[in-house]
Amino acid sequence: MTKAAVPLLIVLGVLIGLSTHTVVNCGDEDEPDICSAVIGFSPLRGSLIAFAYEGRGRIALRHGDFRRAIADFDEAIHLNPNRASLYRDRALARRQNGDLALAIEDYDEAIAHDPRRAAPYHQRGLALAATGDLDRAILSYNTAVRLDPSDAQARLDRGLAFLARGQADDARADFEAALVLPAGKDARTRDAARAKLAELASAEPTQVAAPRR
Repeated sequence: MTKAAVPLLIVLGVLIGLSTHTVVNCGDEDEPDICSAVIGFSPLRGSLIAFAYEGRGRIALRHGDFRRAIADFDEAIHLNPNRASLYRDRALARRQNGDLALAIEDYDEAIAHDPRRAAPYHQRGLALAATGDLDRAILSYNTAVRLDPSDAQARLDRGLAFLARGQADDARADFEAALVLPAGKDARTRDAARAKLAELASAEPTQVAAPRR
């Protein structure tokens, strides 16, 4: 699709009543020009156009352009400040960009807007652990595990935080749980849990039997 054809496509979509679908889903494909055309099409203003900024931001995030993604999520949040997913997306971009304190603030906002989802608690735990705040990271992981007990990755990450804090028994329990929970399509979680259990086992002192009298 040529750049010249994109604005025409948007106009036609508006005329035939498909503009909302185009705006909301413009980030699903790797076509940032479509999102840009939606953004530049003046009749579409307000919270609706936030979807176009969000879509272009998600495309930038997938391509590792974290600053571009953050800028687009900034605009989306300015236009529609009540969507938890926008704060989660910007938090991920900020975390990937090394802006951990700002990422944690965004996860807090996402949780405030939608406290029932496990993912932001888990991801906030990752950001907190990266700053060295293991106590708060574990608290955040605790909530993630409570909300989604079947998430093997959350168990693994909490186990790593326990291990870093010197709580070997708690870490072992989480690694063992990660092994038996569904791993989905990615087997790396189980592999990592198995490797950590092996490390813990090798670090344990060998039990020497007391001599019989």
